[in-house]
Amino acid sequence: MNTAFTPSPPAQGGVPDVLYARRTIVCFSHLRWGFVHQRPQHVLSHAARTDRVFFIEEPIAAPGESTFRMQVAASGVMVLTPCIDPAADQVLEQQKLVADLHRSLKGDVVTHWFYTPMALRFVQDQPCHLCVYDCMDELSAFRFAPPELKALERALLDRADLVFTGGRSLFEAKRAQHPDVHCFPSSVDTDHFARARQQLTDPGDQAGLAQPRIGFAGVIDERIDLDLIATAAAAMPEVQFVMLGPTAKIDPATLPRAANIHWLGCKDYADLPAYMANWQAAWMPFALNDATRFISPTKTPEYLAAGLPVASTAVADVVASYGRQGLVTITDAATVATDLRACLSPATADWSQAVDRALRQMSWARTWRSMQALMMARSKVAKEPAHV
Repeated sequence: MNTAFTPSPPAQGGVPDVLYARRTIVCFSHLRWGFVHQRPQHVLSHAARTDRVFFIEEPIAAPGESTFRMQVAASGVMVLTPCIDPAADQVLEQQKLVADLHRSLKGDVVTHWFYTPMALRFVQDQPCHLCVYDCMDELSAFRFAPPELKALERALLDRADLVFTGGRSLFEAKRAQHPDVHCFPSSVDTDHFARARQQLTDPGDQAGLAQPRIGFAGVIDERIDLDLIATAAAAMPEVQFVMLGPTAKIDPATLPRAANIHWLGCKDYADLPAYMANWQAAWMPFALNDATRFISPTKTPEYLAAGLPVASTAVADVVASYGRQGLVTITDAATVATDLRACLSPATADWSQAVDRALRQMSWARTWRSMQALMMARSKVAKEPAHV
């Protein structure tokens, strides 16, 4: 293993470095830090302001001795990518790497933070003072989910001290499975996306497109209703549909093609406001299937913070949190053209004020402070570390 574990993040606000060494979060994630900026990046970037944070990604194939490749994010989060020889036993090698990391954390107050139950295979008996399961998705419902995922989630729920859920539907699904479940729906960095309410330079790959434009930004996978996109584009040939985001788990050849559908690929989080500033509306063309039954899309409040009228299919958490309040239009294949055209009309003052009232109650900073308070109350600091 390399020696990347010794440095602490830079001291902030005059806080002594020793405090970072005492509180350490080791996160196990199925998502890569540099993939799409969403819940893990928001929450753990706030955590890194006071705690030392290691973010362990999925492994990559690399010949030779197993090691962690480390990159330090701008927030101070230390991103660890297991580099493992393809011929080696991946689980066993990850066990060794995680054990080595924990030896370097001797004396720290360690929190294990899980985004994927699959990590239980290699965490084994490594000790921690607190175990948190931040359940942001029902992963077992996703395409290509490993068959052992459900059993490992049951084991994780048995071992976790705290369970956080990424939305109301997930909360209802998990609350009977653990005595200490708390709902933290997707939040938003309002200041970041509110920049889109100003006049921003149109990004080069979008600047040549006609208007009006309706946009989407997110992962394009089995959760997206490709038929609905094709239907809307055919019914509204005068509208340009801008689709931002990486394609995952589906064949790109299956994406609908039309002169007014523009698949522009993945964009940096920092650049999203410039794209949104040059849209007239946004939409969330989610399929209604097992993979979307429990989702709470982060993009909903992001679009609203950008000042964009939004139409969405009837995802349960979107309906409950935004549709019933009149903040988001709920649509389907029969009404999508009518609903999207209505979204292209200028927003009313009443709608804008209602959006801003709702957004004032939301921030990732507030989410993290609430999570941290629960963690401090449950942490077994005064006891011997628990085995997870």
